[in-house]
Amino acid sequence: MKGLLTSALIALIFLLPALNEQCVLAGTGPDYGDTIIVGSIGDASILIPMLATDATSHEIAGLIFNGLVKYDGDLNLVGDLAKGWEISEDGLVITFHLRRGVKWEDGVEFTSADCLFGFNLITDPKTPTAYAGDFKEVEKAEAPDPYTFRVRYKEPFAPALSSWGNLVVLPKHILEGKDITKTDFGRHPVGLGPYRLKEWKTQERIVLEFNPTYFEGRPYLDRYVMRIIPDPATMFLELKSGGLDWMGLNPIQYKRQTNTRFFRENFKKYRYLSFSYTYLGYNLRDPLFKDRRVRQAISYAIDKEEIVRGVLLGLGVPATGPYKPDAWYYNPNVRRYPYDPERARALLKEAGWADHDGDGWLDKAGRRFTFTVITNQGNALRDRTAQIIQWRLKQVGIEMKIRTIEWTAFINDFIDKRRFQAVILGWTLGQDPDIYDIWHSSKTGPKELNFIGYKNPEVDRLLIEGRHTFDREKRKRIYWRIQEILAEDQPYTFLYVPMSLPIIHKRFRGIEPAPAGISYNFIRWWVPKNEQKYIMP
Repeated sequence: MKGLLTSALIALIFLLPALNEQCVLAGTGPDYGDTIIVGSIGDASILIPMLATDATSHEIAGLIFNGLVKYDGDLNLVGDLAKGWEISEDGLVITFHLRRGVKWEDGVEFTSADCLFGFNLITDPKTPTAYAGDFKEVEKAEAPDPYTFRVRYKEPFAPALSSWGNLVVLPKHILEGKDITKTDFGRHPVGLGPYRLKEWKTQERIVLEFNPTYFEGRPYLDRYVMRIIPDPATMFLELKSGGLDWMGLNPIQYKRQTNTRFFRENFKKYRYLSFSYTYLGYNLRDPLFKDRRVRQAISYAIDKEEIVRGVLLGLGVPATGPYKPDAWYYNPNVRRYPYDPERARALLKEAGWADHDGDGWLDKAGRRFTFTVITNQGNALRDRTAQIIQWRLKQVGIEMKIRTIEWTAFINDFIDKRRFQAVILGWTLGQDPDIYDIWHSSKTGPKELNFIGYKNPEVDRLLIEGRHTFDREKRKRIYWRIQEILAEDQPYTFLYVPMSLPIIHKRFRGIEPAPAGISYNFIRWWVPKNEQKYIMP
């Protein structure tokens, strides 16, 4: 899954060229020009994909950089910087054939040396990346000529091809010999993608403008502007007043606040099960959460259906594990945790927690069962979810305090430094079932994604086995077993899979919903000349 990595993979699929069929038939043809203004609750942190761990950074970087492969609208892997490839019969060698004439923004030609440079960088122990695991499976990487890049794996590796997205390809001629953690490249990237960075005003906006030499043809839209608006209510007012063209709605906004003539005439709403899930995660280093019975009890004490009804307004489904229900590797038969406060109290009593002093709160050895859950500011769904969980846990004698933290500080000062007891957060999902980076016990270091400290030897073994198994049915059985174990261990209380609810101004054409969502062909979105709102100076 790669957690936030998969935000990069989803960003990669922005780049499928496709014409709007209706407009071609009508003879109106796509026009160049205009700007799309997008709302985001959080700013980017760094625009070097292999160093970024947040979704906003990957979203922006996905428009500046390309990988060797990408996903199309039907979630098929297709060529990107690689025009084609061959995989050896034993599955150990992939030979990529690169496009010729692709140039970085500064005019230097992209070659296999950039792929090899990026590979060496991401596998360097001194590079603080969460994504090195996939590339450490490679035994040898080589660039036999400028347009051929070849990798040999130590053993068959199922996610091999999909891993060659935009994490690795970086300009050798700019970064060679530099410490990428100290260079200003992360704030001033030089890419080869459809857009290039024009301006980045921290906590205010990020402005991208089209790359005129992009190898797939310049995007139709001149500019992509991301406005950082931490408060969703303020963001919605900006949408209504014309300050935004595109934002993700919350369920109340989707069902009620946009159900007006103004929004019906000016905007179009979309709805599909998102590539993500939301969870309550426990810091397993904290003594409160070391006992599995305690984690199971908390899951029984939470009414997930209530959260789906009350927070999502029915626009989502309860989660049972780390995958969405329509994935081919989803296991529908794992242990479930229906709302059962009596079962929760019984498990807590088994673990030694009871109301010994009659004050309504559970205690053990003179210590009250109280903890603090943190989540990020600006996410009303997570905030309301926390409040419902707080109320339900109170009914079984557990005191849960809630603290919301600004996004950048939340990631850098609390998650990365493991300064939390519990967290309400979400993961974005990829197209491959591999979840090694989030659940393997070796991925608990600084900046890595197993920040709760989960360790299970059988899960470790299965995660490795799943990566090295190509047979789809065998892989399915492996990941079904992983889901069974996670359902028993409950290192997270898996809460819900929400619907994606984007709203976009109607002047934008070329939006064609597909299994990948709506953003996979973003560079082919366009606005008719007579409807364009912004003119690039």
